[in-house]
Amino acid sequence: METETPDQPDDTEAAPEVLAEAAVAAEPDAEDPDEAEGAEDAGPATAEEAVAAAIAVAPGRLAIGVDIGGSGIKAAAVNLDTGQLVSTRHRVPTPQPSAPAAVIDATAKIVRSIAKEIAAGPEVAVGIGYPGVVIDGATKTAANMDHGWLDFDADAAFERVLKRPVHLVNDADAAGVAEMRFGAGVGRMGTVFTVTLGTGFGSALFYNGQLIPNLELGHMEIRGRDAERRSSAAARVKRSLSWKAWAMDLDEHMLAIEKLFSPKLFIIGGGVSKRSENFIPRLTVRADVVPAKLLNSAGIVGAAMASDEREHQPG
Repeated sequence: METETPDQPDDTEAAPEVLAEAAVAAEPDAEDPDEAEGAEDAGPATAEEAVAAAIAVAPGRLAIGVDIGGSGIKAAAVNLDTGQLVSTRHRVPTPQPSAPAAVIDATAKIVRSIAKEIAAGPEVAVGIGYPGVVIDGATKTAANMDHGWLDFDADAAFERVLKRPVHLVNDADAAGVAEMRFGAGVGRMGTVFTVTLGTGFGSALFYNGQLIPNLELGHMEIRGRDAERRSSAAARVKRSLSWKAWAMDLDEHMLAIEKLFSPKLFIIGGGVSKRSENFIPRLTVRADVVPAKLLNSAGIVGAAMASDEREHQPG
């Protein structure tokens, strides 16, 4: 049996292109499974330099993307034409308990900070990735959130507070859309699964580039238990598993998905994707398995994209 000491996630992440990461209002949780592990800080010396450099090289249509996780709320402004972050990447811990009012208040603070940072007018929309099923702007499940989110009209509640257009989407769907548009899924046809490993196990299914929404395969049962309780990044940290032992649990989950859907490709994202060399080679699924290119920013980018699509859909 391996006695390897598990790596402890930190809250540093090399931001896409020229951006540096910023935390707002609180220190990050050192055990946050939604965050990148073992990353080194990169980017300009100050937040102001990061923003100026990003906007200079990547002007275009903007939206604000928010990724709500069980451990942290992350957000940034996004260039919708390139998928680049064009503000510093902000993060606050998810309030505990994670009741709607508390989460909305925490989200509003970082959205206002980002809007001020990029001088965004009230027409700049906000897209929010939520860790559960979202239908017509209402949150329908709350596996890793307070039960106050069940059947909650989240779009309307966020819009009342933020006073700008808001659109909620399943967080794994958001991350998947971003990877298919700007990341590892570009040009990949057939059946593709994107998997986001963090506090939970997020999954998104694409066929010839088209999303099948709200596919919550983290909650499929294996041996009578939610599979994500064994295969999420949080489960590895909580159970103090070696990479080898955790990869065996993740593999069992992915083999069950492969048996049902026969995908050509799995794209694995979330903070843990920065350490993909520790577990991807141990997986035995027939499909190709690759790490996400957008890493832990995919949820922010995809949420911003979803808000823009809703604002410009016909009718």
